[in-house]
Amino acid sequence: MAMNLTPLTPSQDEPEVMMDINTTPLIDVMLVLLIMLIITIPMQLHAINLDMPAGSPPPTKKSNVVHIDVDARSVVNWNGKPLADRAALEALMQEATAQQPQPELHIKAQAKAKYEAVAAVLASAQRQGLTKIGIVGTEQFAGP
Repeated sequence: MAMNLTPLTPSQDEPEVMMDINTTPLIDVMLVLLIMLIITIPMQLHAINLDMPAGSPPPTKKSNVVHIDVDARSVVNWNGKPLADRAALEALMQEATAQQPQPELHIKAQAKAKYEAVAAVLASAQRQGLTKIGIVGTEQFAGP
């Protein structure tokens, strides 16, 4: 057996070698991936069933609101009535803690009130176990 080692010369009968990439397999793979994506998307978009309560919720009791004002002279007012000292404030807060539901405390301090007086009211409320506390009237402290 013999082997021809001489380079072949292109003849007129043979076509030239094609130097472009064959994109047919690439298109086939992309079509398969597209079909897989189309099949899996509806599986991911299924709704989740939730057990929602039927009917309307029971009406809630409106809690009482206690207005605590601290004026410029550090006098604490409970619903408009001035308190003699901190012991009177803590006694009223203890009564408020026993109420069901607990009343909301709306604390309003005047612009000239001392921080110490407001902090004492907040500390008393925390010590007595009151949890519904709000500071109102802060718009007076906003800048121009």
